[in-house]
Amino acid sequence: MKRTLTILILLVLVLTPLYLTAQTPFPKISLGIEESEKPSDFIMTIQILAMMTILSLAPSILIMMTSFTRIIIVFHFLRAALATQAVPSNQILIGLALFMTLFIMKPVITEINNEALQPYLSETINQDEAIEKAGIPIRQFMLNQTRESDLQLFIDLKGDGDVKTPEDLTFSTIIPSFIISELKTAFQIGFLLYLPMLLLDLVVASVLLSMGMMMLPPVMISMPFKILLFVLVDGWNLIVKSLVEGFV
Repeated sequence: MKRTLTILILLVLVLTPLYLTAQTPFPKISLGIEESEKPSDFIMTIQILAMMTILSLAPSILIMMTSFTRIIIVFHFLRAALATQAVPSNQILIGLALFMTLFIMKPVITEINNEALQPYLSETINQDEAIEKAGIPIRQFMLNQTRESDLQLFIDLKGDGDVKTPEDLTFSTIIPSFIISELKTAFQIGFLLYLPMLLLDLVVASVLLSMGMMMLPPVMISMPFKILLFVLVDGWNLIVKSLVEGFV
């Protein structure tokens, strides 16, 4: 009896997986290249590939077309001038810069939503019209912050001698002009931030030298005074206010 029961259990254990395998179909996944029956199929594939590439670069593209560049560079100059090493951390600075960028770009985002996105979703305009309308406020924002000399540089490099109005400029000319203008402005602000901190370093270094304490790093002594000075003048309030008003 025990032998018979053992044989039945073994048969159940062996035959059950085979039965389930026979009854349950497994999905088959295959990747391949097939011949296209019409040119539109190939064009659609290329469009999907281009869209995926653009989406992967979209965060960097959007950041470079907003106020984020100037803000984050000024914050890093400020941290270096205070000599506080990694305080505030990169996450805090980037987070603050992102929220300030959202605050500054809110009118542009609102205009894009009202003039391009909502009409496109309601099917009153097509995709090409929506893209064209969405580019108008972004173009105007960048042109307001771009120096004429920087614009002229890329106009000359590109050889666009027929440009007479800002509407004739393409994004390939406006975007790099805007970026180098933002970099120049950010470095100018960073220089102004360094001046009072550098003066404080010179005073501390002179005092230490007169006391014969040449082996003591002046930065170690001046850093608390820098932080105290920055707090007393309400530095964060002044810097954030100046940055936001610079884009108005």
